[in-house]
Amino acid sequence: MISWHDLYTVLAAVVPLYVAMILAYGSVRWWGIFSPDQCSGINRFVAIFAVPLLSFHFISTNNPYEMNLRFIAADTLQKLLVLAALAAWSNVLRRRRRPLPGGAAPLDWSITVFSLSTLPNTLVMGIPLLIAMYGPYSGSLMVQIVVLQCIIWYTLMLFLFEFRAARLLIADQFPDTAASIVSFRIDPDVVSLDAGAAEAVSEVGGDGKIHVTVRKSTSSRRSAAMMTPRPSNLTSAEIYSLSSSRNPTPRGSSFNHADFFAMVSAAGGAAAAPSFRPSSFGAADFHSLQSSRGPTPRPSNFDDHLQPEITVASAAKKPHPHPNRAGTADTKELHMFVWSSSASPVSEVAALPSFAGHDPDLDHGAKEIRMLVPTELRTTAKEGEDYRAEESNFGGGKGAAEASGGEGTKSGRPMPPASVMTRLILIMVWRKLIRNPNTYSSLVGLIWSLVAFRWQVAMPKIVENSISILSDAGLGMAMFSLGLFMALQPRIIACGNTAASFAMAVRFLAGPAVMAAASIAVGLRGTLLHVAIVQASLPQGIVPFVFAKEYNVHPAILSTAVIFGMLIALPITLVYYILLGL
Repeated sequence: MISWHDLYTVLAAVVPLYVAMILAYGSVRWWGIFSPDQCSGINRFVAIFAVPLLSFHFISTNNPYEMNLRFIAADTLQKLLVLAALAAWSNVLRRRRRPLPGGAAPLDWSITVFSLSTLPNTLVMGIPLLIAMYGPYSGSLMVQIVVLQCIIWYTLMLFLFEFRAARLLIADQFPDTAASIVSFRIDPDVVSLDAGAAEAVSEVGGDGKIHVTVRKSTSSRRSAAMMTPRPSNLTSAEIYSLSSSRNPTPRGSSFNHADFFAMVSAAGGAAAAPSFRPSSFGAADFHSLQSSRGPTPRPSNFDDHLQPEITVASAAKKPHPHPNRAGTADTKELHMFVWSSSASPVSEVAALPSFAGHDPDLDHGAKEIRMLVPTELRTTAKEGEDYRAEESNFGGGKGAAEASGGEGTKSGRPMPPASVMTRLILIMVWRKLIRNPNTYSSLVGLIWSLVAFRWQVAMPKIVENSISILSDAGLGMAMFSLGLFMALQPRIIACGNTAASFAMAVRFLAGPAVMAAASIAVGLRGTLLHVAIVQASLPQGIVPFVFAKEYNVHPAILSTAVIFGMLIALPITLVYYILLGL
């Protein structure tokens, strides 16, 4: 029977974590202490130092020779059962050709449901909560779960995301000749197969087979070289990005008064003389002005409707009316406990559907240039925006459905040989892992614990104290960073009430239910069974959301699961704790 003293012990261990989160939230939303740039720096510190060292501390001090194999087997069986159920469900949908919400592919929903049901926030929430509930030994069990998550299950998630990205890339660029691809060569600077980050160039060999080179996409190269934008031949003026989160003040341009009067004269005489000065400004030049990693283009200062008039105006500098407003162009490098080798997955202006709006007050001192654009260019740009909007719906869209054999597509679409695809995906997963500090902290911590507990080797005090200074702050900084993340979101429930209800049901009901069945199946009883169920009812992990945002697979649903799930996690875990203790 759970006593009031037991409940107070649990609250005393967990409430301080929520205090750190609330203070961070209020520092941005209520008091305006931190700007988005400062939040970016805090989250970057957490991603690179605090959480990896916290993970290393827990793993290196845990005895790997006393791991509970039955408990690990229960956790592994839970994830395998979910994967098997999702694989069977996906096959049934493909055979029956049934559409899914938002046109998303079965693979997209399989990845999302797997994340929601099996990957809780064990490191930050699980360890202190379970130690308060069931004692220090349960904390050792949580460390074992953390090791498996970092080394096995997050790697599997990366594999699934890269597999999806590879299918989309091949289906888009090689719809009929994919089966003839015999090799992939990947440029060293390519870190993801996501459509916004990579493109493929093919060569036909002497044997008639296709050899593909994967390189960084044009838009990604432009994003990385924002200081040297592509020049346009329009009136010999170099058109620069006028709105940049990294460089709010636009660089100077060679656009001069002579060019301006030449353009105005041509526009003014358009009625009398329909001919207008020819220009090579085309659709490619227009899209070069909008650098975007994902399907949703980055907001631009160009008039959305592209009115056929030419004006040059300077926007006066004015203070930001909403210093705490989320989703601004100043938000950058917002790493959520994971290192991203490319642009930060949470840093884009269009990071979530609710980020799509653009606040003109953010463009301090920027110049707005409206220019005459041919009708066919307006049509092309509009069609491109419509396609991207359709593709980004629910993170899947038409492209994802086609690549996965969704509704209305050919079920026999060719793909490269399995060995070629596997090699491609493994290379990309490896490149992701070697750029993630958590990978190194987990592996080094595991190796040290194997050596230390085998030969009773003590860590030198200088090293131990150096690590403990940062790792001791890691837990509080992780919760503080989560509070900043919550404050920078326009809405707590970003995906809608229906999707949020579905996500919460999977996270707090389906996940613990499958874990209970798996634990009973492997023979867990008593306290071990209780620990297994309670840890499965923890709030959603942060890393799956970061992956979902980076690959644009239901990021709004995972964002809601992280934020709203964290708010309701404490009462839900307490309910499980009380019911299991009866």
